[in-house]
Amino acid sequence: MTRVKICGLTDEDDLRHVVAAGADAVGLLVDVPVDSPREISPERAAELAAAVPPFVTTVLVTMPEDPQRTVDVVEAVEPDAVQVHGTGVGDLAYLASMVDARLVQAVDAAADDPSRYDAVADAILLDAAAAGGTGETHDWERARDAVADLDSPVVLAGGLTPANVAEAVDTVDPFAVDVASGVEATGGRKDADAVESFVENARKESRTVTP
Repeated sequence: MTRVKICGLTDEDDLRHVVAAGADAVGLLVDVPVDSPREISPERAAELAAAVPPFVTTVLVTMPEDPQRTVDVVEAVEPDAVQVHGTGVGDLAYLASMVDARLVQAVDAAADDPSRYDAVADAILLDAAAAGGTGETHDWERARDAVADLDSPVVLAGGLTPANVAEAVDTVDPFAVDVASGVEATGGRKDADAVESFVENARKESRTVTP
């Protein structure tokens, strides 16, 4: 069954709705060099991470300019996993040696070679851009090839919504799907009904018929 991560949570009400909808993981956005309504402070991320119930994975989402800064934020937030954007293989290996958390490497599905990170990352997230959060889709056929070629679990992101996630899962067969803007009422605030529909549709049995 495809796992679901809801990313960019900013408050306790959204966290409760997302957990009640059955999400497997929640994303907390900290330290990114782009303007995002989903970005929160390390202190706020730590508060939300502490409120996440057992068996739901907390994911620190960051775009580090300095890997040591990421180590410091991980120590403050204490997430289960760290999703990094714009990080090279060397910095990713450094983080792997320094943090007590699983590492998810986000890559631009159209421009980057995900196999470069396969031996270091615990999972690879395929997005429409290295920074993520654009609301744009990318080539799902290419993503399906990555799922077949990589040893690491693949997380599919980029432009997913309740309306298209079932088709995306059928096409790509990823380990997990990741959504932020596709389930929002306004920037940074989630729509509870959209979250519920997204989780439900992501887990529908595949309708793909094998010849």
